Amino acid sequence: MRSKLALWIVLFTAAIAVVFLTPKLGSSQSSPSPHRFIAQSPTDSSMPGMKMPEMTPSIAPQPQNAMLIDRVLLVWFSLSAIAVIYVAWDALTRNPELTVMKWGWILVTLYTGVVGAALYILSCQEPAPGEHEAFVRPLWKQTLGSTIHCMAGDATGIIVAAAITAALGLPMWLDVISEYVFGFAFGLLIFQALFMKDMLGGSYLKAVRRSFTPEWLSMNAVMAGMIPVMVILMSRDMTAMEATSLRFWGVMSLATLVGLVVAFPVNLWLVAVGLKHGMGTVRALGKGGHSLATERNRIATTSGEIPAPNASTDKAIHPASELDMSDREGR
Repeated sequence: MRSKLALWIVLFTAAIAVVFLTPKLGSSQSSPSPHRFIAQSPTDSSMPGMKMPEMTPSIAPQPQNAMLIDRVLLVWFSLSAIAVIYVAWDALTRNPELTVMKWGWILVTLYTGVVGAALYILSCQEPAPGEHEAFVRPLWKQTLGSTIHCMAGDATGIIVAAAITAALGLPMWLDVISEYVFGFAFGLLIFQALFMKDMLGGSYLKAVRRSFTPEWLSMNAVMAGMIPVMVILMSRDMTAMEATSLRFWGVMSLATLVGLVVAFPVNLWLVAVGLKHGMGTVRALGKGGHSLATERNRIATTSGEIPAPNASTDKAIHPASELDMSDREGR
């Protein structure tokens, strides 16, 4: 209870900071700079009769505005560090989630800061021992878990690619292609097929084949949210294209938040039709909070393939209960 109270205090502080800093940001941006008027002047009075080439105003932030942006980012990342520590502590010590989901939440919180921590508390943090199944049952929580799983792999691949291409000084079009390839590869080959292969048939190649289509659909939604944010903001401020710049990571954080929002409706449909699993643990995996054994039974029923048993989790395979099936059909 105390940990939740402390986190909500942090969130409230962050909200107040944003409320007070945003108007200052807007006013500093709206005030014209005298250098812009000089740059836009088509002639030079010191050289009569000679027409000077017209110069476009600089799109880089002015010094005062840039300092304010950097201060906001410092506050944001300081709060993000606290949020990551809290989520990591709770997920690794108290939450019965699958290991891949624990690290998924930690990574997404690293990218989205206090927003990710708030989503973790609202949708995944076990309220009391043994209550995780009932707590994660609503469809929106199942969908959010699926989206977080997707974002952990896709966003990580995109950010890694962006850092590499920025260090190499590659053009923007090649940067976008690299981010798409890296994001899809991280999401499909690592976070989906590798970490979930025991549940998806026991074979790595079978897991890749089974998760290819839903991961591709979800990945496209993530890219549709992240890429425009990155291209627009980085093209307006060249310092944001350097991986050593605080603004680079600020752009990545904002892009990940937008990608999460855009990917949520797609994952809602994927979970609802059974193409993706939702929030889950060994005790409760998938839509409706049913057991891991029930999830395997569902895969066998819908695809005709029988997933390979896993000694560490498959201790009691049993058919789906009426409650499990009614939850899935009703939602």
